[in-house]
Amino acid sequence: MAEREERQAMNEALFREMNERTSEQAEAMGAASPVEVYCECASLDCIDRLTLTSDEYRLARSDPAQFVVSVGHEVLDVEEIVVATDRFEIVRKREAAGAVATLLQP
Repeated sequence: MAEREERQAMNEALFREMNERTSEQAEAMGAASPVEVYCECASLDCIDRLTLTSDEYRLARSDPAQFVVSVGHEVLDVEEIVVATDRFEIVRKREAAGAVATLLQP
């Protein structure tokens, strides 16, 4: 895997972990839907915030190779769109990128 791709994977994993902590804190406080998370795309400059229901967020987390991204932030070279809405997309990493995503899951 190229250095750029490794850096992007680390960025995605960092935002996924931040979102996991936010979701866990909201659950611990008894907060119901919606869940506000950061876009988990590969862009090092992206700071988009996304609003999902608890069920949508759980669906995204049901596979360690999946990430929640802003519409249009997918990288089709290494991922496929699993769910597309007008608010967000859930993408799944393929091949080596999927293996790295699984390895880096929180």
